[in-house]
Amino acid sequence: REQGVTVASRTLTLDQVPRALANFKTDGFIKLVAEMPGGRLVGAQILAPEAGEIITIAALAIRQKLTVYTLADTLFPYLVMAEGIKLCAQTFSLDITQLSCCAG
Repeated sequence: REQGVTVASRTLTLDQVPRALANFKTDGFIKLVAEMPGGRLVGAQILAPEAGEIITIAALAIRQKLTVYTLADTLFPYLVMAEGIKLCAQTFSLDITQLSCCAG
């Protein structure tokens, strides 16, 4: 914002990530920041177990100038913490609470 860029952010709490629920570790969040209107990912914050492994996906997406819409459409294996990146990206265009556990 300081550079005159319009951004939007979305935060997904870990109680919405299936793997976190399975692990009984739902304290934390995944936050994505995207340049708008195009949706290019420009930032991410993750406070979660295994955050170091998850943030690598966001770092690669930023470096490759991917959009949150591309991340939302990317196939992630079910029941891994990194699926939270996809779910958070989907919140830019969907209400993920309306999806089944495996629809994402």
